[in-house]
Amino acid sequence: MKYQGKMFLWLSVFLLVMAIVYGVWAKEAAGTTALFMAFGLSVMIGFYLAFTARRADTGAQDREDADVADDAGELGFFSPHSWQPLMLAIGGALGFLGIIFGWWLLYFSAPVILVALFGWVFEYYRGADQRY
Repeated sequence: MKYQGKMFLWLSVFLLVMAIVYGVWAKEAAGTTALFMAFGLSVMIGFYLAFTARRADTGAQDREDADVADDAGELGFFSPHSWQPLMLAIGGALGFLGIIFGWWLLYFSAPVILVALFGWVFEYYRGADQRY
């Protein structure tokens, strides 16, 4: 993850330079805003990957002497049958429809989003903080 974090941080430097050049040269607000937002997102992803790389074990992609087969196997635990992402997507869709059709629709989407987030975060907590 160390290389991916550095890659996104270098990408953010490139996007910042391009956003400034584009903003000065083109004087167009939409493209300049999009480039600055891409810069911000790239910084967030790069910071997260760099921060996580410090706490995680060194992966095969971070070693010079690693083979392709060294990275085989399980990569983590992924929930096989969770309904929470679908509920979160429905709540998010209702929220964006509320922006389009009327803010009153957010009163219906906010509880769906909150229940879906709560369910997704605490999906595997039962009893005395049971994991599986």
